[in-house]
Amino acid sequence: MPSSRRAFLGAAGALLLTGCSSDVLGLRRAVRVAVSWSGQELRAFHKVLDGLGTLEYPVEVVPLGDDISTAFGARSTRRPDIVMLPQPGLVPRHLDDLEPMPDDLAPLGRARLWDELLTHNGTTYGVPFKTAHKSAVWYRPSVFEQAGVQPPRLWSEWLTVNRTLTQAGITPLSLAAGDGWVLTDFLENVLLGIAPSVYVGLAAATDPRPSRQPQFGAALRLLGTMWSAPGALAGGVKESLVQQFPDALIEVFGHRRAAMVLASDFAEPVVRSFAADPDDIGLFTFPPMSPGAAAPVVVGGDVMVLPKPTRDDARDLVRRLSAPAAADPWIKEGGFLVDGRVSGYTPELTRLAMQLTKPGEQLQFDLSDQLGRLGDINGLWRVLTDFLVQVGGRGAAVVPGAVDDAINELRTVEES
Repeated sequence: MPSSRRAFLGAAGALLLTGCSSDVLGLRRAVRVAVSWSGQELRAFHKVLDGLGTLEYPVEVVPLGDDISTAFGARSTRRPDIVMLPQPGLVPRHLDDLEPMPDDLAPLGRARLWDELLTHNGTTYGVPFKTAHKSAVWYRPSVFEQAGVQPPRLWSEWLTVNRTLTQAGITPLSLAAGDGWVLTDFLENVLLGIAPSVYVGLAAATDPRPSRQPQFGAALRLLGTMWSAPGALAGGVKESLVQQFPDALIEVFGHRRAAMVLASDFAEPVVRSFAADPDDIGLFTFPPMSPGAAAPVVVGGDVMVLPKPTRDDARDLVRRLSAPAAADPWIKEGGFLVDGRVSGYTPELTRLAMQLTKPGEQLQFDLSDQLGRLGDINGLWRVLTDFLVQVGGRGAAVVPGAVDDAINELRTVEES
């Protein structure tokens, strides 16, 4: 997943330090950690580092934001020693740039979803640090009660909930379309819900062609039925297109101009900071698309990788950050899930953590992350943005033509 969501909760300086830079003092060289985080997330990571205790080497944290992938191209003495990669799908494309993880760390990253991305020919090239649940929907229970509705148990019920809210004068959805990955999250959940085998096949393909899959068009049509409903989007398409991820959360819980928002677990600190009523916070997860089907659960996250050449100090820091209790300071801050851990969270995040470990759930990794250039800002992001412009609030009649246009646009990207 491209990392523009990392910019929420404030800006950060170009370089933050933990300890003293050895480049300045002429002492032991610092371990440089490239991250995409800023604001609250960056501050929370510094608390994690502080919690590691006294280290024999200094640590420099380098916030690269959306330019995190450029860390692999750095070959000077200032290059990062560790990259906290928010797009684990990039790992298979950068194997030549990465050192294998030490043997004692490799088993820590062997959960199924991570194993498929991070282990190649028996060698592990990354260790999970942070997991993201991308099928979470935050909502205000008070407006649901006002309209006499409950969190939906099926996709069709969700559409009914939206209509009922609209009829009661309540705008159902806040949509951060200014961050294209929010749009891909929506589509990925729908596609995984109706056609898991197609989803898996596209993720594994060396030359994925979503436009050739009828189920991909079917997912667009279903998504179009939600986005095209008159009055469904707070501020309409115009405001949705310029709305960033934190603004969409504030629209629901601060300004209270919408009832719900699709937003991952890392939204929690924003939700709690801006909620006008701290008791009016609810969460449900993306419902199944049909009776008897499994609910889709789309997973993302951040993984630690070691660019070549690596050093023993960098390996030591990865080991320390991989320890089960290392993330406790960030967990206390909120908005942080650890793969396989189900305790220590708020009630809302505990529910999400439990779903990530529940047998039989339809868990798959973020598809746009694995599609390469097809899933990025010039690919699926742009296609879905144009699709939203065509269908948003204009009624279901426009959806079939808009789907055809989106498929043709996507085909052009595939062939370029």
